[in-house]
Amino acid sequence: MTDLPDTDYTQRFIFDDSDARGELVALERSYAEVLAKHPYPEPVAQMLGELMAAAALLVGTLKFDGLLILQARSDGPVPLLMIECSSEREIRGLARYDAEQIGPDATLADMMPNGVLALTVDPTQGQRYQGIVDLDGATLADCFTNYFVMSQQTNTRFWLYADGRRARGLLLQQLPADRLRDPEERDASWQHVTALAGTLSADELLSLDNETVLHRLYHEEQVRLFDGQPLRFQCSCSRERSANALVSLGLEDAQQLVIEHGGAIEVDCQFCNERYLFDAADIAQLFAGAGVDTPSDTRH
Repeated sequence: MTDLPDTDYTQRFIFDDSDARGELVALERSYAEVLAKHPYPEPVAQMLGELMAAAALLVGTLKFDGLLILQARSDGPVPLLMIECSSEREIRGLARYDAEQIGPDATLADMMPNGVLALTVDPTQGQRYQGIVDLDGATLADCFTNYFVMSQQTNTRFWLYADGRRARGLLLQQLPADRLRDPEERDASWQHVTALAGTLSADELLSLDNETVLHRLYHEEQVRLFDGQPLRFQCSCSRERSANALVSLGLEDAQQLVIEHGGAIEVDCQFCNERYLFDAADIAQLFAGAGVDTPSDTRH
């Protein structure tokens, strides 16, 4: 039995006899934290969970130090879905939506017509990278699979599900030729493992533990399941970051905002709903170079 951290984790597995690896993700607590911030309609909550699962799977796949940002944008009832997940496995997310235009059975195409999916890797050191594809799949899982095809990456397939309580995902990825050198044999093996994964239902992935899932799919294969890697909800907002944003406006504009807003500027974090207040004295202090208030300040 492998060791599992709490409720939110990714877990890697490999096939001993073929050139393929996989990753599973389960999110409960962090998913609940994201959904608690806004009254999301059920279809939006499901999409947000699927995007969180995709981000967690990708952070486990892409080797980098920094931040992974997933953005799905459209001109429909859901103009934005956004997930940020750091290499430290701290995740947050939000959606913008028009609830009146979203029915209970709304699909991805209904909610995000003419949409695009952007994947951005912002490393601590080195060049920022972004790839963009159209949201032209029936599901977000299809869109991510298409992204890897369009990016000419290695063969990669996604399965993503969420029900408002739990978000789950499965990723399969073909590895460089090692165990199987013959191209036809290698292709047949990849088709075999992905076809079996395609038989997994949403209910099964959402309700079964990873060992049971893998046994159901691959009981005739040699599969090794590794220890889980924990994730958690964490918002990167702070009073200091909010102050830096105000400093970037310039002194005159910041002072004008204080006047326009009745004596204090309120900076809201869209991810976690935290509010940071800055009055005229705070603005003067910021531009005098004295820095921001300490974390014990009661106004945040």
